[in-house]
Amino acid sequence: MPSYRQSFGYRLFTIGNMVFLTLLAFSCLFPLIHVFAISLSSAQAVSAGAVKLWPVDFTFASYETVFTKKAFLQSFGITLQRTLLGTSISMLLITLLAYPLSKDSRQFRFRTVYAWFFVFTIIFGGGLIPSYMVVKETGLIDSIWALVIPSAVPVFNAVLLLNFFRNLPKELEESARLDGANHWTTLWRIYVPVSLPALATVLLFTIIGHWNSWFDGLIYMNQPEKYPLQTFLQASVISKNLSEMTAQEAEKFFRVNDRTGRAAQIFVASLPILLAYPFLQRFFMKGIVLGSVKE
Repeated sequence: MPSYRQSFGYRLFTIGNMVFLTLLAFSCLFPLIHVFAISLSSAQAVSAGAVKLWPVDFTFASYETVFTKKAFLQSFGITLQRTLLGTSISMLLITLLAYPLSKDSRQFRFRTVYAWFFVFTIIFGGGLIPSYMVVKETGLIDSIWALVIPSAVPVFNAVLLLNFFRNLPKELEESARLDGANHWTTLWRIYVPVSLPALATVLLFTIIGHWNSWFDGLIYMNQPEKYPLQTFLQASVISKNLSEMTAQEAEKFFRVNDRTGRAAQIFVASLPILLAYPFLQRFFMKGIVLGSVKE
């Protein structure tokens, strides 16, 4: 009798599964490919609706315009600064929060009380107006810290790391204690090195969260020149103000229209995440099951 893996039904399922996943992957990539093709096409071809998945009248004019646009480069730098600063602070605070909360009540007496204190913030929020008032009264409006401090401790990411820490073998900590290690040494010398998949997963979530965030820049920044990249794109794509067009931009209009220029900006804004993901993917595949299986 043929084995299960060689049966007709199994082969049919495998082929169908591969076709389905291929179509699903293409449906996810299609918008990005389409935007990339528009960014490399001429303004006339885009206006005529001739661009689908391949550039028409190939040109780099859109990217030349984007990389000479001061407002775009300035917002890109703000987002880069925000991502580096915010991710560093968040990862430090998440790690310091997850370690004590991963202990049981015998080691950390009020562990449950503190855990619910943080989980409560996931279930209930103060609202937009109180959040804005806190940021305003602390003097953070129009500063990079308004984009970093309010989201410095993403509790959901802390819970993921907490669950991973709880499933680490207790013998690791016990052996470190026998060798005279304190909690600080145990965390940075034992827990962190063996938790790289979990940390990489949380790192990826944190980077994407900071890079894609736009609403906080819209409400905390009163000056457009201080907008982060995604807020700048939102203002440029959705609420474009034609009165802001300079004489030089008007001269380039027939070569680079709004659609090609916006497509180039969107693709450039997405590129850093697309480049970062492959380096974190091998850790992400292990860390995505944070705490679900104890080895």
